Amino acid sequence: QVQLVESGGGLVQAGGSLRLSCAASGRSVSSYTMGWFRQAPGKEREFVARIRRMSTTYYADSVKGRFTISRDNAKNTVYLQMNSLKPEDTAVYYCASAATIYTGTHTGEYDYWGQGTQVTVSS
Repeated sequence: QVQLVESGGGLVQAGGSLRLSCAASGRSVSSYTMGWFRQAPGKEREFVARIRRMSTTYYADSVKGRFTISRDNAKNTVYLQMNSLKPEDTAVYYCASAATIYTGTHTGEYDYWGQGTQVTVSS
């Protein structure tokens, strides 16, 4: 059984930083594509970043240069380092895992999801 558990969310002022963690069990983060998505109130869930088995990364334009996705294979954990946060980054952030992907930017490509962690950026 695959489980993904996010942590690290919270309230931060604009310009601040947070690091989200996604601890996986039942599936190795090094063997699958891992992604981060977010969903703001009243909006659809949107792609943020993903890391493939070969460690190649890809980011949404809205976070490029500010967010960094990484993983620790020994801890079987994926991270999302978020710097220079903006109020528009406020959302519930979800970790997801995919066995096979096309682009890795669509929710339908992922087969396991975490419960989400709230990130709130105040202005």
